[in-house]
Amino acid sequence: MRILSRLFKWTLTLSLIGVFLGAATLAGVYYYFSPQLPDVQTLRDVKFQTPLRIFSADDKLIAEFGEKKRVPVSYEQIPTDFVYALQAAEDARFFEHFGIDIKGLSRAAFQLASTGSIQSGGSTITMQVAKNFFLTREQTFKRKFIEILLALQIETKLSKQEIMELYVNQIYLGHRTYGIEAAANTYYGSSIDQLNLAQLAMIAGLPKAPSAFNPITNSTRATTRRDWILGRMLELGYIDSTRHAEAIAFVDNARYHRSDIELDAPYIAEMVRQQLFERYGEALYTDGYRVWTTVYSHQQQEATDALRRGLLAYTDRHGYHGAEASLDLDSLSSEADQLNQLRQYPTFAGLEPALVKSVTNNSAQLLLGSGEPAELKWDGIKWARPFRSVHWTGPAPQKATDVLSAGDIIRVMPDTDGTLRLTQMPQVQGALVALNPQDGAIRSLVGGFSFYHNKFNRATQAYRQPGSSIKPFLYTAALENGFTPASIINDAPIVFHDVSLEGNWRPENDNGEFNGPMRLREALYRSRNLVSIRIMRALGIEQAREYMLRFGFEPDKLPANLSLSLGSASATPLQIARGYAAIANGGYLVEPYLIDRIENAEGEVLEQANPVTVCHNCDAPNIEATTATAVLTDTSEPMPAAASQGSTNAPTPVAPRVISERNAFLIYDVMRDVITRGTGTRARVLERSDLAGKTGTTNEQKDTWFSGFSPDLVTTVWVGFDQPSPLGRGEYGSSTALPIWIDYMEEALAGLPDRPPAAPEGVVRIAIDPASGLRAWPGQDNAIGEYFRTEDVPSETARSPEQQMQAPPTEAIFGY
Repeated sequence: MRILSRLFKWTLTLSLIGVFLGAATLAGVYYYFSPQLPDVQTLRDVKFQTPLRIFSADDKLIAEFGEKKRVPVSYEQIPTDFVYALQAAEDARFFEHFGIDIKGLSRAAFQLASTGSIQSGGSTITMQVAKNFFLTREQTFKRKFIEILLALQIETKLSKQEIMELYVNQIYLGHRTYGIEAAANTYYGSSIDQLNLAQLAMIAGLPKAPSAFNPITNSTRATTRRDWILGRMLELGYIDSTRHAEAIAFVDNARYHRSDIELDAPYIAEMVRQQLFERYGEALYTDGYRVWTTVYSHQQQEATDALRRGLLAYTDRHGYHGAEASLDLDSLSSEADQLNQLRQYPTFAGLEPALVKSVTNNSAQLLLGSGEPAELKWDGIKWARPFRSVHWTGPAPQKATDVLSAGDIIRVMPDTDGTLRLTQMPQVQGALVALNPQDGAIRSLVGGFSFYHNKFNRATQAYRQPGSSIKPFLYTAALENGFTPASIINDAPIVFHDVSLEGNWRPENDNGEFNGPMRLREALYRSRNLVSIRIMRALGIEQAREYMLRFGFEPDKLPANLSLSLGSASATPLQIARGYAAIANGGYLVEPYLIDRIENAEGEVLEQANPVTVCHNCDAPNIEATTATAVLTDTSEPMPAAASQGSTNAPTPVAPRVISERNAFLIYDVMRDVITRGTGTRARVLERSDLAGKTGTTNEQKDTWFSGFSPDLVTTVWVGFDQPSPLGRGEYGSSTALPIWIDYMEEALAGLPDRPPAAPEGVVRIAIDPASGLRAWPGQDNAIGEYFRTEDVPSETARSPEQQMQAPPTEAIFGY
């Protein structure tokens, strides 16, 4: 008994000494390492690396820019089932322990002692937070001990809910995805709160090994882990047997989803990215900025579709250029090899590459990039006359073998009836830009057929000759300087010797005909070149040029010679649209802008657009014959619209007036005739009385345009080749650009009221003689109505036929 008593005392003493030494050792190690420990208090202010997200005005996601895909969520937004699944997978006693799990650490120590290597770390969720935010991934005792110390500190500073929130937003879950909300989007195309129990368990299984248990790349292994987690949830009492059975039976449907992009507008996205990078630098991709643009999704999508349809229609008219490539099927006997070759050709703008496997007289058998077979029938092939030049095509094919051969790499697209149709990548390009004329907000912008095929933004970067699209600005200058819509100008041949134009110049109308004396109104809607030249001569080249600069063009892009009257300037589609906006809004120069507001990750408004805006009842500044700054000529330039920093109460700047109210009405009304009876008559299909516009076609049809507007929207369309060359016989602004404009405006103006402009005070309408532009004689049956400023109303009455027989007519031709 005495021996037992002594043994007990020695054991107790040794135990106390061991505890004391252990505590002392732990204390010593803690004090040794504590200076090296980071301040866990910083976790309260942690900023997750979150990508830049760009939205349309109606909240549709346009793009994400950033290396890490992450959408942080609060603890309240985490589904309870996911918390349970994560506990079952990673840390069942998370809400009970104080940062470390003794059982787990003991198990890890036993594995180390029995195997000689670290098999598992015994890490709790809190320890993983410590490791993810502060430590490296090296497996050493020192790093593990610091991890434990940090976990203990974290538990004293943060609540369990705060720790869980940090963890689910920080963890890497595969495919560049960080955090559970981004993972839900990536794997299932949904928010985390919309997933079912089985899907939540699948995501909960990813933190352990995002590659090994990935449902996309290793679905069998991922499903096995998911089912184990569901079993643990049942064992721990988190779910009942019914829910367990339903979740086990669920067939996983994970697949890769691209950031849930809701609106295809890459030219818009790139413009925003470039402009903001100038201000925010690399932080743009990590600090969670959110940007709202001025575009509306339905208008932007229609702009993209309309431009693509128009460019494909042009391409079809000029014949089939042949296969993109041809493969030797004999040397590629396996379908896997054929697919590997086919997949070298990406899909652009819905034009899908396909391999021709075999051809009969009336169809072709295809292999698509998805690996699926398909049939291309004769109805989808028979359009393909061979391309000879932009001016003509070869004979119509009689059978499919006239067009296709086995081994061809071609492109197909769905036809209106759902069958496939042979197509091809257009070589021609185009651009469309639409503005709100009241404040310059960009409503739609497309810079080419496919951004992913060619990133050059033709809407903002392509300087092209506007041709007759520039004539309205010249005619506005004429109206400001004594001309009226009824002024008579001679449409007759003329020859100039001009040193600046390198010798004699014999300008012609596009049809080579001359119509003699005609009214200014008629000359514009019929786009008569000789009349434009005579107007510029009457005004004086420099005076006309200075007036045209009011509309926002760049001085060095407007030549100081008579060719300017026919559109030899250089301008981007956006600049043309801006100039037309001044006519549409009653005479004010607005500045195009794209970014409406910028918010940080916390939802605070950093910048709010405050654009110059039309105000008809304000004292707007006037721009006389001086230059107006061109805007958005290069996407690397910052947006010109004024912005208030985090405030929406800044006073709205007033757009300057560049045309008098009466002049703006007169040119608007004249341009309405372009659509009702001139080169833009196709637009009458829209059945609106408030539309006005102008076609434009340059020499040899290298550039074709249509710009048109209502009081609510101004839209410019350009079509041409990137390297200027003729578009071909019969291709004018009315046949290439105008159909695209109509296609877009039909959708963009749907639901908006028809609002033809009303004559302002000081403008009157009187009956005139259409031949002379003078007042109609009493009882003249072919008299027409015309608008005049009150001081410009003709004082002379035209002679009736009887009077003309009695005396020769007076010269009514204005100036020349």
